[in-house]
Order: sequence, then structure tokens, then C-alpha cells
Amino acid sequence: MDNHFIRRLFSKNEASVTVAVLVLGLIFAIASPNFMSGYNIYNVSRTAALYMFIALSQAMVVLVGGMNLSVGYIGGLSVIAVGYALQTLGLPNWVAVLIGLAIGLSAGLVNGFLITRLKLSSFVVTLATSFVFKGLITGISKGFPYTDIPDSFAILGRGSFLGLPLMLYLAFFVLSFIWYLFRYTVTGRRLLATGGNETAAKMAAINTDKSIVIANVFSGLFAAIAGICSVSMSCSAQPTTGADWMVYSFAVAVIGGTSLKGGVINSVGIFIAAFLIVMIKNGLVMINANYYYEQTYLGLILLIAVSLNPISQMIKSMRKKREFIGRKE
Repeated sequence: MDNHFIRRLFSKNEASVTVAVLVLGLIFAIASPNFMSGYNIYNVSRTAALYMFIALSQAMVVLVGGMNLSVGYIGGLSVIAVGYALQTLGLPNWVAVLIGLAIGLSAGLVNGFLITRLKLSSFVVTLATSFVFKGLITGISKGFPYTDIPDSFAILGRGSFLGLPLMLYLAFFVLSFIWYLFRYTVTGRRLLATGGNETAAKMAAINTDKSIVIANVFSGLFAAIAGICSVSMSCSAQPTTGADWMVYSFAVAVIGGTSLKGGVINSVGIFIAAFLIVMIKNGLVMINANYYYEQTYLGLILLIAVSLNPISQMIKSMRKKREFIGRKE
């Protein structure tokens, strides 16, 4: 195996993340025999699936050159809507799910509309709407969780097939759809073009405002799916759901290969990166590491992930400079 092949292999983001997952898995398996137990693998897979939806809700907006600071609160608002529909209104499960999805889609549409019509940055708009959504969560729930959730609602969050959680199959299906969307559809190509170079996209007669709205609607949809999955996992609708989603939404998306500059999204990378983040969290618990430093570890991992591309570009630039000097000599 020559050095050129190795460089090409590890230039692909998902290959590097896969190696990191395998190495960490081996380390944690040696440090804790329970790490590779069927029960733990199920829990890791289920949480990873949840993080995939959280990451997608951020990645869809980052893709078009923006960001969504209200991801967690859109998810939390969908959670409260589902809990209210099930416990207070006594509606069937499927109706509650549709209400939760509608809330997410509407919240995403509001974000997209404000960004494009008022010509404000996504940072400012989603920062403002995050307070609005948080206020609605507190106002509707009064700070109390909805715990009278039917056991039948836990099918998705607690069910399994062939030893793997149903949520993982759902996440795989959605990521496959995202891969197809950006590889084979006109809408996907327009979203990529908008994020890659908005000015050039406009010159190519692409309605960039429409692309930004679509991206935000997708973002709200995936945040809502994550919220519904969390209700199904715990059989309760907690008003605090989504409060810690911000770091995970960026960490999984960026480590998975989504470019913060826009125009790039990697479904395979997001799938693997979600496992990486969850394995780190789970492994630290397994080896009795100090839980209070968990956010520090995740922050350092995110910083390293963001730094990899600039460092790689710097190394390539230095190599080309040496080659140019060598040719001149």
C-alpha cells in the first residue's frame, strides 16, 4: 500500500472519523468489559441516532452559509406540543406526531422568512427566535413535564429489530434520503450552490432566498423529529429538552464533514461522527472519568475537528512551496 493511497484515504473526512471510532471503541472495550455489551451497544446506537437528527437540523442551515441557534428550542417546543396533545388533549399518537412535526416545520419557516425578507443574518434571527421559542415552552408547560404519555408512544424510542434500535433504522433512512437529495435532485444542487457561492448562484438564476427558506424548513423538521424521538425514548415530554443541543448539533455536523463555510454536507460523516461523540460520552462514564469535565472534552474535540482542515491546507501549502523551491534550484 503506497503513501499516495494512504493520503487519499485519509483525506476523506469519514475515513478519519471511522478510524477514530474504531480506536476509541477498542480503548474503551479494554478499559471496561461492559462497553461492548449488547445493552450498551443498543443505548449507544439509540443516542447516536438522536444526535444524527440534531446534527442534521444544524447542517441543513450551515450548508447554505448560515446557522441556527434555535435548534434546541425548536425541538423543545415540538416536545411540549406532543406532550400537550397526548396528555391534555388526549389525542391519538399519530395526531400528536403530526402536530410536533408541524411545529418544527412552522418554526423553521419563520426563521427562513425572517432571514430572507428582513435581510438579517441567521445568527441574529435565530438568536431572537430562540428566546421566543423558549418563552413558549415555559409558558405552555409552566415548567412542568408531561409524564402521562401512552406506553404505545415508546415503540420508536424503545423498540428494536435485530438487536438495534428502531431509531437507528429511521436515522439511516433519513440520511440516505439526504444523500440522494444532494446527489441527484435539482433542489439539492441549488442548496449546495447557494451555500458554496451565493453571488454565483444568483447569477445562475437560482432563487437563493427560496433555498435558504427550504434549508431552514428542513432544519425545523429534523429538530422536531429529534424532539419526538426524545419523548418516545423517555415516555415523558420534558420542557428542558433541547437545552444542550447546540454543542452537539455543531460538533456532530462539523466532525462529520459539514463545512462551516457552506456548500458541503456529508451524510456518511454525520452518521459516523454521531457514534464518535456518543462513544466518548458513554466511554467516559464507563471508565469512571470525571463527569463534570464532559463539556470540556467535547469542546476540545470540536476545536480539533474545526482545526483539521486549516492545518491540512497549511501542510499542503508548505509542501507545494517546498516543491516549487526545489524545482527552481
